[in-house]
Amino acid sequence: MANTKQARKRVRQNEERRQHNKHYKSRMRSAIKKVETAVRQGDKQSAQQALETAVPEIDRTASKGAIHRNAAARTVSRLTRKVQGL
Repeated sequence: MANTKQARKRVRQNEERRQHNKHYKSRMRSAIKKVETAVRQGDKQSAQQALETAVPEIDRTASKGAIHRNAAARTVSRLTRKVQGL
């Protein structure tokens, strides 16, 4: 356990950031799953709509620092290719 005052503060800050990142990552993963489910079902229109809602969610997660911006770009690119492949 942390002994110094600054170490205790870092523990608190890290926990707050972890919870904050968890919230955004969870929303992002849910949006991605909706796109992938629509792609598996072969429904291009619903996949396109799900992609349109997933992209801002992914970008928002990257802008908050929960994931790296290149990881976000890669995810968007892969999802877009899947939807266009239908």
